[in-house]
Amino acid sequence: MASQYDYDLYVIGAGSGGVRASRMAAAAGKRVGICEDNRVGGTCVLRGCIPKKLLVYAAHYAHDYHDAVAYGWDPVSPAHDWKKLIDAKNAETSRLNGIYKFLLKDCDVHEARGRLLDAHTVQVGDQTFTAETILVATGGWPFVPDIPGKEYAITSNEALDLEWRPPRILIVGGGYIAVEFAGVFAGLGSKVEMIVRSKLLRGFDDDLASELDQALGRDGVKVNYGVNIVRIEKIAAGLRAHLDNGETIETDSIMYATGRYPSSRGIGLEEAGVKLGAGGEILVDEYSKTSVDNIYAIGDVTDRMNLTPVALHEAMCFLKTVFDGVPTAPIYQDIATAVFSTPPIGTVGLTEEEARAKYGKVDIYKSRFRPLKHTITKRDHFSFMKLIVDRATDKVLGAHMIGDDAAEIAQGLGIALKCGATKAQFDATIGIHPTAAEEFVTMRTKEPDPEDAVAKAAE
Repeated sequence: MASQYDYDLYVIGAGSGGVRASRMAAAAGKRVGICEDNRVGGTCVLRGCIPKKLLVYAAHYAHDYHDAVAYGWDPVSPAHDWKKLIDAKNAETSRLNGIYKFLLKDCDVHEARGRLLDAHTVQVGDQTFTAETILVATGGWPFVPDIPGKEYAITSNEALDLEWRPPRILIVGGGYIAVEFAGVFAGLGSKVEMIVRSKLLRGFDDDLASELDQALGRDGVKVNYGVNIVRIEKIAAGLRAHLDNGETIETDSIMYATGRYPSSRGIGLEEAGVKLGAGGEILVDEYSKTSVDNIYAIGDVTDRMNLTPVALHEAMCFLKTVFDGVPTAPIYQDIATAVFSTPPIGTVGLTEEEARAKYGKVDIYKSRFRPLKHTITKRDHFSFMKLIVDRATDKVLGAHMIGDDAAEIAQGLGIALKCGATKAQFDATIGIHPTAAEEFVTMRTKEPDPEDAVAKAAE
């Protein structure tokens, strides 16, 4: 019997999650349509993870040139060509865009904006399609507060495509995007200042934030805490940021990295009966289903855990739930993640604050050291590692690192925590020497517990 719908599945948004869901559904024999109005690939491939990390790699060479001299290489005076870097980055993202299009070869791809007309109908450009199931995977978009002069500010989107590298840049925000771009621009030669309302890396372990603050200072990045910009003024020498404490900062470019909002407005969600949260996020149940039975949503537009691998995970869970008849909820516990700051951060599991709140008594192990590489370069560069252990069960609750290769190391730690590894099992693991990673299996000395000290004093 012919279906009453044009498609079994129609996906709005061709980012990582939307593409994964579409191509896997098509591979299983489903009739799939997908639309995208801003190039296939989404934020990660075109405006986020990939191009950003390419710029991070470029910035690291500034240190590498100088470090090489300590190892016997002749000193050089390198000059950086910003345009050449951006052209190379654009070539790579265009290549990836082509790959993503190829991945959708078994789907009908419509390169236009999609809008829901009702629970089963999507308008795409001047065409209309019906689908039995609709998946919304429209991602998020950078946020700039509504202040006078906001039109002079840029976001991470524009920062990746600047025609010139600003000699001075003011970055607003203390999250992972802000600190990553601070490292990029400082490494490539810009004078960088930051505006941070409260603290760096809210939601990450406090020790990591403290270590990163010191590292930023060593690289010449000035962090202004506890202030906000109230107005941006265009001046002959560039831009002037007026702060709420009455002070001003003159710069050539102002980049906002103060968060992203879900791309949920103007696509007919509310008209179709899909409920949104206060921040515009699509409200979903544990299986990614919206308030409308046949409409689902995954990825950043749901504002659950906004990471590309999580969107891919949600896509696979959606497919199992809807097309395999096996209700499968995404699992968000013990997901390793990284911040490609300078130096990078890798982390998995609970922060110390979270662990104490949930488990009460915990044991803390820390290690801070100068990496072997820099015993010769003498560069003021340190690595820091931390383990958080449940005192009652010996289970490792969190593992955190800032330093070279932190992201790579955290991926392996993610497997250990997912398997429920204990501190005794970490201790029984033979380290690889000489590496930074071996520190995670050689830490034996517990940090003094402030709560134990208070209890002892009260005796």
